[in-house]
Amino acid sequence: MARATGKSEAVYEQLKGDIEALRLRPGAKLSEIQLGEELGASRTPVREAIRRLAQEGLVDFVPGEVARVATISLGGVRALFEFRMLLEPRAVAAVTAAGASDERVLIPFLELRERLEEFDASFRALDTAAQVRSYQEFYELTEGFDQAVIAACRNPYLARTIRDLRSQTVRLRNISHSGPRRMLTSLEEHRAMLKAITQGDARAAKAACRHHLAQTLQALIDSLTSEDLAFGSDVQV
Repeated sequence: MARATGKSEAVYEQLKGDIEALRLRPGAKLSEIQLGEELGASRTPVREAIRRLAQEGLVDFVPGEVARVATISLGGVRALFEFRMLLEPRAVAAVTAAGASDERVLIPFLELRERLEEFDASFRALDTAAQVRSYQEFYELTEGFDQAVIAACRNPYLARTIRDLRSQTVRLRNISHSGPRRMLTSLEEHRAMLKAITQGDARAAKAACRHHLAQTLQALIDSLTSEDLAFGSDVQV
């Protein structure tokens, strides 16, 4: 049983990574037999992984039918960000307030602020092709920021809800950061959030977070409605 569980975890992590990175496109069929052959697994761990992904909203699963990677729609994106705008600015403000009374809370944010400045300097010196190749490093920085907020948030219900939304937001991140210009804008938005948090300004941190989410939503809408978008019929506009 432990062996099957371990295999299921490996299959789950592989499929989740492929969905988040858009290697598995929205609407793609997930055949248990085909995936099992590709991943060297039996149908049981593949089925368990698909069910977990369905619970996270990354897979549309109907018993008796072929599972598919969940589609992306403008309505769904707007609903997700409406919810995020209720949660994340509140969490950022709470973390800022906690840091004002306990400097230990600020340690990861101070480190991230320094790393962001280093990345900014190196990123701007690269040509466009090299900038694209460095996207992953920026994603790791922004993921580090989000995880630091979750870890420092002292409301466990708020932290858990934000964490549970990560699967959805990571996939959309690869669409919203569609070019160097948006990445640089996002970088400035994260710089503003980190500055407010480390300076103990909860109001500014909350406002900066809301601004970042609003800008990200607009970038997603622009990408999803673009005639040049590579998704084609994979996206429900």
